Amino acid sequence: MHQILLTECPDSQGLISKITHVCYQHHLNILKNNEFVDETTGRFFMRTEFEGKLDEPAFLSKLDEILPEGSERRITSLERKRIVIMVTKEAHCIGDLLMKQYFNALDVDIVAVISNYDVLEDLATKFGVPYHHVCHQNLSREEHEQRILALLAEYAPDYIVLAKYMRILSPQFVEAYPNQMINIHHSFLPAFIGASPYQQAFERGVKFIGATAHFVSNDLDEGPIIAQDVIKVDHTYTAKGMAQAGREVEESVLLHALQQVLQEKVFVFGNRTVVFQ
Repeated sequence: MHQILLTECPDSQGLISKITHVCYQHHLNILKNNEFVDETTGRFFMRTEFEGKLDEPAFLSKLDEILPEGSERRITSLERKRIVIMVTKEAHCIGDLLMKQYFNALDVDIVAVISNYDVLEDLATKFGVPYHHVCHQNLSREEHEQRILALLAEYAPDYIVLAKYMRILSPQFVEAYPNQMINIHHSFLPAFIGASPYQQAFERGVKFIGATAHFVSNDLDEGPIIAQDVIKVDHTYTAKGMAQAGREVEESVLLHALQQVLQEKVFVFGNRTVVFQ
């Protein structure tokens, strides 16, 4: 069986040898190994793909014996994950994800779409995905979020993708799904945080525009970054033209970030990430 060991711990001498030796002792065949040491924090990160018959309790117990104090380790697999997409009115990011799933280019089950508008219902319906219009009008933010949380509880998603969901989420909502919500922001963060980033970029006269996919935190558009990319623009672009040009990079960045997360290649520590390729 193909599985993945994820290890994060204080750095110390011989960790790679010690961990791989435990794999050898348990007759596990290592298929791929990636490791990284963050020199500023002294943290060690390692992702180990392996196959073989695993006695998980015994294996983890042996790891605990050889890993330094303050270590975290877990075993996972690449089984299909359940995804809920949250959107407002823009179709390009959700449309790309639905299309990729339909043609098996994205190994997920998109189990539902939730929106505060009904604009994209036809799109989701064409792909056979349940669509829930949870209108925010005449509701407090808390009331609106409670209705969404109730829906999410029914679907039990592994991850929530904010595919241009243009509402700020409360700390209580974020805390319900820590490091499980992935947002696409239409700028190369930390530049142009918040609303209308293309208008901000136009007014600043930038020569590159970009997109950033990040985990959602309590600080607006400041969660741990998973993936980013940019494209060139020049003085001939209007703010509207920048927004049109930016849609393609938003799609590609969101897709790449989601794939990295699904493949268990992302470690979150503090407000940063280690992303193995």
